[in-house]
Amino acid sequence: MNGTNIVGRKPNQIASLGIGRTFQEMRLWRHVSVLDHVKMARYSKFSYGLLGAFLGGPKRRNEEKKATALAMEYLAMFGVDQFADQLVVNLPYGAQRRVEMARAMAMEPQVLLLDEPTVGMTPEELGDMISVVRRAHEKFHLAIFLIEHRLRVVRELCQHVQALVFGEVLVEGKPDDVQNHPKVIEAYIGEQEVDF
Repeated sequence: MNGTNIVGRKPNQIASLGIGRTFQEMRLWRHVSVLDHVKMARYSKFSYGLLGAFLGGPKRRNEEKKATALAMEYLAMFGVDQFADQLVVNLPYGAQRRVEMARAMAMEPQVLLLDEPTVGMTPEELGDMISVVRRAHEKFHLAIFLIEHRLRVVRELCQHVQALVFGEVLVEGKPDDVQNHPKVIEAYIGEQEVDF
């Protein structure tokens, strides 16, 4: 990442270099509020230290206030600010996914890794997530790496695609070129042509 080898580094070290991510299986704490999920992503950027946390001085209060305001901005951006005080476990699945995106973005990454962000979503939730990812890319100008099986998502979001088979790159290029490549059709669908 920007010339730094990240192999073998701890997740917090990788995140501090500017890499944010979401997971295929969400990693949300069931009994934590939506707001606190996003605020927790900011704690690595606080400067008041352990003693300041215990003493609760003005520096701590000021940083906490800023973290809350910023977390609310991200929640609003992803359309889940109305759930800020609710436990994440009480949210619909698609809203939980958007909370996870807001948390990743609160780390202010340069690169965002999304591991199947639309898995398990209804068609409506899928459309919302496409909009969320597009909005994050446009607003923050960050690089986004997307692992996804739903072709609609790939076609609508990706500029460059790699089709993998058993971890090996089979074909790469523009989404339409990759989707219609004979090797991809054979590997994913079989010999017959199917209209996506």
